[in-house]
Amino acid sequence: MALFKKNEEPKKSSTEKKETKKTEVETPQPTASNEMQPVVIEEVELESAEELVAEEVEIDSAPEAIEEEEQEEFGYRHRFELEERNKAKTADGWEIKDRQYFLLNNKTPLSQSIRSSNIFFFDEEKGFERELKNTSNQRTVFVDEMKGDARLEHIIFRDGVLHVPKSKVVLQKLLSLYHPHRDTLFAENKPEVAALNEIDMLELEVEALTIAMDMDIDDAEAILRVELGSKVSTMSSKELKRDLLLFAKRNPNLFLELLEDENVHLRNMGIKANEMGIISLSPDQRTFYWTATERKLCTVPFDEHPYSALAAWFKTDEGMPVFNSVEKRLK
Repeated sequence: MALFKKNEEPKKSSTEKKETKKTEVETPQPTASNEMQPVVIEEVELESAEELVAEEVEIDSAPEAIEEEEQEEFGYRHRFELEERNKAKTADGWEIKDRQYFLLNNKTPLSQSIRSSNIFFFDEEKGFERELKNTSNQRTVFVDEMKGDARLEHIIFRDGVLHVPKSKVVLQKLLSLYHPHRDTLFAENKPEVAALNEIDMLELEVEALTIAMDMDIDDAEAILRVELGSKVSTMSSKELKRDLLLFAKRNPNLFLELLEDENVHLRNMGIKANEMGIISLSPDQRTFYWTATERKLCTVPFDEHPYSALAAWFKTDEGMPVFNSVEKRLK
């Protein structure tokens, strides 16, 4: 009979140890062909772990993907706003950067000073005017917030330009936010904003030129008549197309506005009808009438352009049949 020490388990034979280890690793299952069937529990666990890692990678990369999609969707302006949010700023939202200011009206004197004291700013939040002063030893431009002696510092533009480093936040705020002469005597140079405005203008120009390229001659004539007057009646189709593209490039805003103005087409129809002798305008430019019958069509109100009045009349119940008749005769 084997004896064992207290709290000590009996030792297993070497054969038992080997069988136990084998069972833990292989866990064989006997079959009719006496082949071993491997257990795939560990493969399933590994596959789940890989899926989990893939999900984590996908989640981690999601914000970057979303940001790229947003930039693609909203274009340059959205990207500009994102960049602005990511820039270093003070607690009150002031961006920390070097700034440049320039005198307006292309002035470039060797040296020009602007007022740095005895200037005032109306504080809407506080409801009263506050005195401003540019100093070399204070952390504010507001005199009522200054402590101790305030040493006045002059503001001088050299060759029409003033460079203010990011370390001089107080002076930057005075020039950009509070000085009474900002945007009248001088202005801050903002290349990002200028670039954004230029992009908007270029996109507008591209839109206007694209529409002008596909516009038919009648519509082109109607729009150009606003710009060139009766001259368009003597122009060839190639000349009309050329001048339309030049007009769209030179003034895309006005071009697109005229495109949306239905009276432009109606005015053009009235002018063409008059030039073709279908309708006539009295010498005093107060009455339109049929040329053939001299029957009165409409009266031009006082201080109103004759063809603008005719275009408005064409849209009335009385004028619509006349417009349809004129349009058929012109075609």
